[in-house]
Amino acid sequence: MARPRRCRYVQNEVGFDYFKPRGVAMDALQEVKLNVEELEAVRLKDLLDLGQEESALKMEVSQPTFHRILKEARKKIADALINGKAIKIHGGVYTMPNKDGTGPEGKGPRTGKGRGNCVPKEGESINSKKRCCGRHRQGNCRSG
Repeated sequence: MARPRRCRYVQNEVGFDYFKPRGVAMDALQEVKLNVEELEAVRLKDLLDLGQEESALKMEVSQPTFHRILKEARKKIADALINGKAIKIHGGVYTMPNKDGTGPEGKGPRTGKGRGNCVPKEGESINSKKRCCGRHRQGNCRSG
């Protein structure tokens, strides 16, 4: 059985969730799904021009994990641009600012696939114990 993914820390909430090529009908489009943490990796590395180590620290993942997330995101974006596919930004296993499950500015839960709040206990970082997201070993996260 594969090991469950750890929560990734995403600092930026996107105000949209879909891009599509202009002039192509929705029913004729193929779709590429981009996870929220993949978009965050692209934002940190390509838009903010941070190094991989600094970006990995901001997302609270290892540098190799950050590289894999970024590589997959770039592959999906290239596929969509070159092949005229829509990009749907949705899902993933992540948590957002405030670390209390409310997302940025208390706008409501932003927890990817709905697997709990990914909220650490008092004084812990998101991934300081075994796992989070409410679907892993009990006692590592507060459920909300």
